Amino acid sequence: MSSNIKDEVNNLFQAFNREEWKSLNGQFSYDLIQSDLDHLHALNEPLTIEEIADVYFPLAHLLNIMIQETQDVHVNVNGFLNKHTQKLPFIIGIAGSVAVGKSTTARVLQKVLSMLPGKPKVDLVTTDGFLYPNQVLIDRGMLNRKGFPESYDTKRLLSFLSAMKSGEESYEVPVYSHVEYDIMRDKTQLVAKPDILIVEGINVLQVNSVVGNNVFVSDYFNYSIYVDAAEHDIRNWYIDRFESLRATSFQKPDSYFHRFADMNPDESKAMATNIWNEINKPNLDRNILPTRYRADLILEKGSHHFVKKVKVKKV
Repeated sequence: MSSNIKDEVNNLFQAFNREEWKSLNGQFSYDLIQSDLDHLHALNEPLTIEEIADVYFPLAHLLNIMIQETQDVHVNVNGFLNKHTQKLPFIIGIAGSVAVGKSTTARVLQKVLSMLPGKPKVDLVTTDGFLYPNQVLIDRGMLNRKGFPESYDTKRLLSFLSAMKSGEESYEVPVYSHVEYDIMRDKTQLVAKPDILIVEGINVLQVNSVVGNNVFVSDYFNYSIYVDAAEHDIRNWYIDRFESLRATSFQKPDSYFHRFADMNPDESKAMATNIWNEINKPNLDRNILPTRYRADLILEKGSHHFVKKVKVKKV
């Protein structure tokens, strides 16, 4: 992106440093304890109560404004049309690179939003479950492109989101196992009438769709968030996470990556670097990073994994 175009795009957003963002929250404060944090953060991703209070409480406040506005519009439009359709879920999309911390952001947001007044039901779905099974990817010669747009069953993902926005009572979505590195054949996730639905995945803001259909995943979102960081930081986080997994999950005999379990740290770093350079970096550069400015809000992380700046699209 040229500097002039980048400046123009940046002008679409209002930027807040951490202290400015923290000061915007004048309404929500929740009691969280250490055990809450233990269930929210992912491997090698530090998380503190201060991070949640400074970043996610104001974000919950902003989202609550959006949610209430959406509900008001629903009631008013129904009144105008003389219809009495049910309230539909408020859908939030969370995008960003592999290893940037999307999963932690999604889980923290799910926890904080569930504590809003009225205690809404907040469901979280990851798009990993909509990857094609490994055998399909192997048959199509693209197992090494898992995570690229073509490796997802986009039609199935769109069907799920359409069902949610059509008011269906419940919908079963597939579940992905990071240990088996594949879709689980005997397990599904039941999503039943959530008030808020969070959809997290690297692909949720990408402009790709079913052939012959101009409907995109992001068309179903009421609000979208992009988790951002400098590429060299994301690469280092990925390499560190790979080594941590090698010493833990990869040790399990049923792990897809068990063959890497006996690597020494130097071999592990070399392997992770190669995977980053061959797969994750090209996917980031070509398919993920270009969608950053399609988001309504950008969480920009510093080198220590904590958010240092928040950019909000002007309205």
